[in-house]
Amino acid sequence: MAQPTASSSASERRQSVRTGVVWEGVRRLLEPGDATDGRQARIVDIGGGTGGFAVPLAELGHTVQVIDPSPDALASLDRRAREAGVADRVTGQQGDLSDLPDLADEADLVLCHGVLEMVDDPAASLASIADVLRPDGHLSLLVAQRHAAVVARAMAGHFQAARELLDDAPDGSAGHASGGPVGRGGRRFTHDEVVDLLAGAGLHPEWVHAVRVFADLVPGSLLDLEPGATAALVELEKAVATRPEYLPLAAQLHVVARR
Repeated sequence: MAQPTASSSASERRQSVRTGVVWEGVRRLLEPGDATDGRQARIVDIGGGTGGFAVPLAELGHTVQVIDPSPDALASLDRRAREAGVADRVTGQQGDLSDLPDLADEADLVLCHGVLEMVDDPAASLASIADVLRPDGHLSLLVAQRHAAVVARAMAGHFQAARELLDDAPDGSAGHASGGPVGRGGRRFTHDEVVDLLAGAGLHPEWVHAVRVFADLVPGSLLDLEPGATAALVELEKAVATRPEYLPLAAQLHVVARR
């Protein structure tokens, strides 16, 4: 994914802030001498939508299978892949995480970004992902993080909603290893819940990065009007991503786990 420039659109600049840390982590997995030993990787992107990750990964030479429930998103994916000249390396199939065992073969890397929040059974879903990963294959998991969501609701004046979200797992029991009940915005997970879920599926976390620590707090107008602000914010997000003290402040957690 390209770095933001002065000529980038406002939406592109904001997207670079939201996905920069995640993209760096995924790209790191695919570097020569790492998970795939420099060879072409077989990647499955669950809920990959219009190809925000799939197309850039295909441009790096990997083959990507996108599984998404939206036919409109898959049509946009096809157009985007053709325009980028990688239609031979990107395929789209309609379905969701529950269809994974029937749609995907063995994969080197599975992307599951913003999907686990909405499933009925996160533990079973992760077990399905583990089943399609080759030995030593990797999962890139991006989930919404509970602590930051509580703060965001309180700052917006939604105090009862903040309390309800806080009480989903007040003592580590109600929401433990499940992320709590599925609300309108989906589940929210803590670091420990995600680690427990992965362990239960036989997956071993290799690193956890904080994502969107500051991005949701910075006014969009500042990024649109202040020269260099977006690039500086992206670098700041990367700088705190690996610092554990910032994990509770992150809107999302990016976990890379190995089978």
